Amino acid sequence: MKQAPDFESLAHDPEDPNPWLALYLDRSTPLPDHVKQAWLADSSSGARQYLLPVVRPLARLTIVLFQVLKIVLPKRWRASGALHALLVFGLERFVRPEANWLILRHFHLGSDILAFIAGNAPEGVSVTTNPLRPVRIADLRDHVFVRHDLNLFNFVIELNRQLKAHDLRLAPPAEVDFSALNEPPVRLEDMPRRWTNVLDLQTAIELFTPAYQLLLSDDDFWRATNSLQLDETIGSYCADIVDGHQYLALVNNGHPLVPLTTLRAGFRLVLHGMASETLHALLRGKAQGARPMSAVSDTRN
Repeated sequence: MKQAPDFESLAHDPEDPNPWLALYLDRSTPLPDHVKQAWLADSSSGARQYLLPVVRPLARLTIVLFQVLKIVLPKRWRASGALHALLVFGLERFVRPEANWLILRHFHLGSDILAFIAGNAPEGVSVTTNPLRPVRIADLRDHVFVRHDLNLFNFVIELNRQLKAHDLRLAPPAEVDFSALNEPPVRLEDMPRRWTNVLDLQTAIELFTPAYQLLLSDDDFWRATNSLQLDETIGSYCADIVDGHQYLALVNNGHPLVPLTTLRAGFRLVLHGMASETLHALLRGKAQGARPMSAVSDTRN
């Protein structure tokens, strides 16, 4: 497997500037350097350049065909165990280390963000969260992808039921509690590095999305797709707490009341991952006195 580029040591040629180096050095996106390094190493890979343009239209055609097939399948058709076994098999053998690392991080970030909102809810509002914190790819077998979507919708429903019952809204507390936000204990160096681990994050997601559709019920798949519409919703909750709505331009995936079709689910899932990384980084930046995230100490093991 080709060594990932080290953007810190890349030379700059004014006659042939490297676009990935420009994105790495740019500080308008508040990601920690080690996250941005992994994200751009994955995005600049040969698989994304040459495979993604071929895989994406074929995957979307497959989604259409599977949607037709679902018309004749039982409505409750569901094989979540087979889906998660397939995902683990594919991730361990074919997906780049950076992509696998970002995927595992995502569940930790989502759990942190929901815990942050719950921990700063108004007095009298108590929402139970169900954190998902996989450290190894094999941990995903426990229906983690489906549980991730269930957690999000259950959280939104329970939080807003209680807020409505008490006639309350989220607002900045006297002192914001940032203790739920931590660097995930997932190590990039522990990810599989076979010669076959070449697929980038976007190509892998495009390939896995049709399987997600086929092996889950229609309700599960539509819920997973519509959960992507809630990025602004969760971002807005956090902005209410820290009084920072100006940051929401970087946390977006479409208006929550205008759901999109499933055809672009793969691309929007990547946006969802970036939105989670960005929101988590913004909140940790607030916790560190609004210093740039590159100045925050790297707590990786």
